[in-house]
Amino acid sequence: MDSFFLQAFVYLAAALVVVPLAKRLGLGSVLGYLLAGLLIGPWGLQLVGEEGEDVMHFAEFGVVMMLFLVGLELDPSTLWRLRGPILGLGGLQVGATTAVVGLIASALGLPWQQAVALGLIVSMSSTAIALQSLAEKGLMKSDAGQKSFAVLLFQDIAVIPMLAAFPLLATVAVAGAGEGEGHGGGSFVDHLPAWQHAAVVLGAITAVVVAGRFLVRPAMRIIAGTGLREMFTAAALVLVVGVTLLMSLVGLSPALGTFLAGVVLANSEYRHELESDIEPFKGLLLGLFFIAVGSSIDFGLLIDAPGTILGLLLAAILVKVGVLVALGRAFRTSRDQTAVFAVALAQIGEFAFVLFSFAGQSGVLPDDIVRPMVAVTALSMAASPLLLALNERFVLPRLAPAKPLARESDVEDEHHPVIIAGYGRFGQIAGRFLRSNGVGATAVDVDSELMEVLARFGQKVFYGDASRLDLLRSAGAATAKVLIVAVDEHAKVMQIVHTAHKHFPHLTILARARGRTEAYELLEAGVEEVYRETFDTSLRLGVDALRVLGAHAHFAHRSARTFRRYDEQSVHELASLRHDQATLVKTSRERVAALSAALQADRGGAQGFGAHAWDSEQIREGLGIRPPRDTRTVEATADPTADPRENEDEEERRV
Repeated sequence: MDSFFLQAFVYLAAALVVVPLAKRLGLGSVLGYLLAGLLIGPWGLQLVGEEGEDVMHFAEFGVVMMLFLVGLELDPSTLWRLRGPILGLGGLQVGATTAVVGLIASALGLPWQQAVALGLIVSMSSTAIALQSLAEKGLMKSDAGQKSFAVLLFQDIAVIPMLAAFPLLATVAVAGAGEGEGHGGGSFVDHLPAWQHAAVVLGAITAVVVAGRFLVRPAMRIIAGTGLREMFTAAALVLVVGVTLLMSLVGLSPALGTFLAGVVLANSEYRHELESDIEPFKGLLLGLFFIAVGSSIDFGLLIDAPGTILGLLLAAILVKVGVLVALGRAFRTSRDQTAVFAVALAQIGEFAFVLFSFAGQSGVLPDDIVRPMVAVTALSMAASPLLLALNERFVLPRLAPAKPLARESDVEDEHHPVIIAGYGRFGQIAGRFLRSNGVGATAVDVDSELMEVLARFGQKVFYGDASRLDLLRSAGAATAKVLIVAVDEHAKVMQIVHTAHKHFPHLTILARARGRTEAYELLEAGVEEVYRETFDTSLRLGVDALRVLGAHAHFAHRSARTFRRYDEQSVHELASLRHDQATLVKTSRERVAALSAALQADRGGAQGFGAHAWDSEQIREGLGIRPPRDTRTVEATADPTADPRENEDEEERRV
């Protein structure tokens, strides 16, 4: 028992120390777990030894849970809607990579079964690393990001048939095969005739589907009615463990059964509850699995045969990049987006650890192939951040035909009194309001797709980077009176402000800020009129909350005006103190206390809650006068180009 608790402490402590550091360094959690395993393994501090194999078998249940959650995310309607890019691009990527790797492996003398298995495993890419890297760089909505997502989704689905097919490719005798490891060994159907075996397997799959559709939901409804959260968690675990046992009993992969169960329950009203209950167990067990993989990586191979390991690593990356580049160009992706797409998916993914482990247990691949390929997989994942950085630094500048900001501006010589830099959902509101009042405005943005959409509705927006002096001059900054800076990126906002201050000091600058910190910087830069995005909307929400609680309308609105006045004064006062944290905190607390005192005094005098004072809204309700129609609804209906999100939180006001 002492040994069990000691090993549990070692694994958990290693994860707590290494994984956060890896995340901070941008390496991702998967690599963090692998490094934690390396740290405590035979090639590190030697804190774990042979028991790592037992931990691996236990941790493999995390893979089963992961595939159950993958199934929950893939309801049939979503799969059907994305069938084109998933099956087309994703299927071709897995098929082409498998074919190329398989041919190379066959040429090196491997049996065709092992060559196919090796090709299937190498075709996998790291969902965790690729999606995280693309999201951090803001590329998920780009062409490369969308194509990467389609390929990764197909790969996640393809793991299921791979696990089911691997036992059919077995060529190696496995020691202790009759004992079973939960993957089909020692099942009670082994001695049955083939047709009975098939009937039992089909019956088990049918049972999972039928039970998921007609039994699990009523059971979950009863359990949810108890109001006991721990019972729902227990039910979720019973579901996953039960399906795992059933699949093992009939000789199928537990991952296949739990994936099917997840897909069946994907449209269930309890889907999110199941996800939240299973996720902690999945995350912990999957992390334990990767730690066990990291501790089992034989770095002695790298020391003894560095040329072989590095050669395999280079070959795997080059094959995957070559296939991905060919597919990117075949699907009419631009050269720069193709480079991002190819490099993002060039590594061998985390599912490869699962597949290599299963392939070794099922007798598909011998140990002398599994061991070096596990090391190659780990090294390819470790190299992924470096490859992305090199691609961004050296490759993309040579492939991109022109950066968006390098495109020549199409701003004509304009002479309107207002210039709007940034015409997204923030700038559009100001622009439409001004034009509705007969005030001309020159709108400038760098989003060419947005410009095309707005042009169809008769709105003229010029392409250009408003931080460039020549563009501001062409937009009429020399004669304009107001410059509205509504750009999303704060760094770009500051560039525009500095350029305008330096060359057009007569302009009154009205600048957008996402919060107090950005407002402080703008005020420090000399911008007197700063507008926080959600300040007015949040304040209006607070007014509505007071009204729901029984406050009279005039009291709620007067409180909001008082709050606004104090908050505006506070921002201007604290802007000069933001570099002195001690004074900033002290003064901020004083301002909060002063505001609370002012509002309490006002509340005491006005008797805003429950008093019978005059209230115009109550009078209108009493007379049966309907309130005026919501102007936001009228506005959204009148202008079909309006972003629906504008109606939620974009009636922005200044600080």
